[in-house]
Amino acid sequence: MLQTLLIGEPTSIKDIMLNALTKRKHKVTVFDSVGEIPENLDYSKYSLTVISSVSEDSVQFCRELRLKPTGKRMAVVTVVDPNKPEQLDDIVDAGADQCIIESIFDEKRLHVRLAFAEKMAQEKVQWQITEQQLRESEARARSILETTVDAVITIDTRGTIKSFNKAAEKLFLYSSTEVVGKNVKVLMPDPYKSEHDDYMDHYLETGERKIIGIGREVTGRKKDGSTFPMYLAVSEVKLPDQHIFTGIVRDISEQRRLEQEVLRISEHERQRIGQDLHDGLGQMLTGIGLITKNLSHQLASNGHELAKEADEISSLIKEADEHARTLARGLVPVEFEEKGLEAALERLKQNAEKLFDIEFTLDVSGKLDFDDATQAIHLYRIAQEGVSNAVKHGSSTKVAVHLASTEKHIRLRVADNGSGFAENWDTKGGLGVRIMQFRARLIGGNLEVSDIPDKGAIITCTIPVINQ
Repeated sequence: MLQTLLIGEPTSIKDIMLNALTKRKHKVTVFDSVGEIPENLDYSKYSLTVISSVSEDSVQFCRELRLKPTGKRMAVVTVVDPNKPEQLDDIVDAGADQCIIESIFDEKRLHVRLAFAEKMAQEKVQWQITEQQLRESEARARSILETTVDAVITIDTRGTIKSFNKAAEKLFLYSSTEVVGKNVKVLMPDPYKSEHDDYMDHYLETGERKIIGIGREVTGRKKDGSTFPMYLAVSEVKLPDQHIFTGIVRDISEQRRLEQEVLRISEHERQRIGQDLHDGLGQMLTGIGLITKNLSHQLASNGHELAKEADEISSLIKEADEHARTLARGLVPVEFEEKGLEAALERLKQNAEKLFDIEFTLDVSGKLDFDDATQAIHLYRIAQEGVSNAVKHGSSTKVAVHLASTEKHIRLRVADNGSGFAENWDTKGGLGVRIMQFRARLIGGNLEVSDIPDKGAIITCTIPVINQ
């Protein structure tokens, strides 16, 4: 049962309207003028207001009613005098939803008009309820968004930032007003910012996901230009009128620092062992080898029957010395040559060609200048693992290693002509790929694997160059 306000001077038209509303089971509250309405009237109880006679007071009442929160969700129906057409414009401008003119004198038509008014009143009530629920839902979502400890950023399909919460402001040192409306590339260092649009276009065209719904570790750029490692999880939301992506960002600088410290200690111990092998055991074996070789010559010159055995011992010691030095170079691949990484990769090429019987191409361009020596070691290990994977798992006969340095980045690429990676390698990948990804992250880089079935694979590690 609808509760209805009926306002108007006592006339036959008002009686007709009251009779029609009563027949339609309305609970009607009647006032003969606007001035009779109590100031404390609870408008929230009513869903329909009927004004049976239009006047300046009723027009003003209609305007004021629309300003009330409860009045906005109320349907307003007015009866307009056909001899006063100017009333129609005034009352519509004041906010009336429906006007009745001739149909007031036709019972059937009047009931039809009232049926529409009832439906309009119910829809307005429901619309207001839905709107209130949406406002409350948005308020809750906004509260959660602003109080979460993780940075949350939303973008559209063009990469334009749509929202930037408080945690994101603190992490990236930008205020939301500085970045909302700009491309998300402002939060990325080179070379990733130049590749972002290609990734987005590729996904929208093919549906192939490289990060959406998966999460990965990437590099972020703050307002002051500094970079930092971060974990990024991206989700996709498709709405009727828009397509948005939500990224949750977590700073993992401290985690990376601890991992780097653990690996630094590990590499230091590796280097110590390598140097001990090279400078300690290697020198001792060299000395023993010289003594044994001299002894072998003396025994041979005296025709001693043990001369042959002494010569064999000398040869074995020489092999042991070479083996110890090879182990030392493997433990410290970038330390023993002036050219460092380039020389280590050249030795990797020679060993791979000899051990695996493959065609190995090495191309190094640009000036290799590492602020941290561990970067060179990790790049070498990535190349070493990439070559090993290509031969052992991809059955490759050709491997190409490219190392290039520019003002913006250092990039290592290992390409092969093998069988490529197995299906679902990215979710069920072996230990080798995970170790390469781990090493890349530790030196602030990014590792990408491009797989072409039956045509080979390309492993690319990119390290941004931070200009001081």
